[in-house]
Formats: sequence, structure tokens, C-alpha cells
Amino acid sequence: MKKTSLAIAFVLMSYMVSAQTATTGFDIRSSGMIYVVVAVITVIFIGIALFLFAIERRIKKLEQDS
Repeated sequence: MKKTSLAIAFVLMSYMVSAQTATTGFDIRSSGMIYVVVAVITVIFIGIALFLFAIERRIKKLEQDS
């Protein structure tokens, strides 16, 4: 019983996934919004890099003090 219900669930999930269209990527590229997405990802990456750099400096300072 458990195996059949699991198999049915997987079949239904695969059907739902294949029913989706891929027009959102085309819409984003055609309207120029892809540049906004790239800019946001770049800002997030730079923020994480600066945060890690600041933590590294603090750790280095703590290691030198002790």
C-alpha cells in the first residue's frame, strides 16, 4: 500500500512539473529585468565577501591578542 501510494505521488509530481511552461525566463530577458537579477546577485555576493573579510580581520586580531 505504501509503495503504490508513493509511486502515485511521484507520478503526479512529475506530471505537475512537466506541465509548467518556461516563459518566465524569456519574459525576464526580453524586458531587461535580467540585469536587475544579476545586479541583486552581485550585491549579495559582494556583501557576503565583505562580511567574511571583516570577520577574518576580527579573528586575526583576536589570535594576535592571545
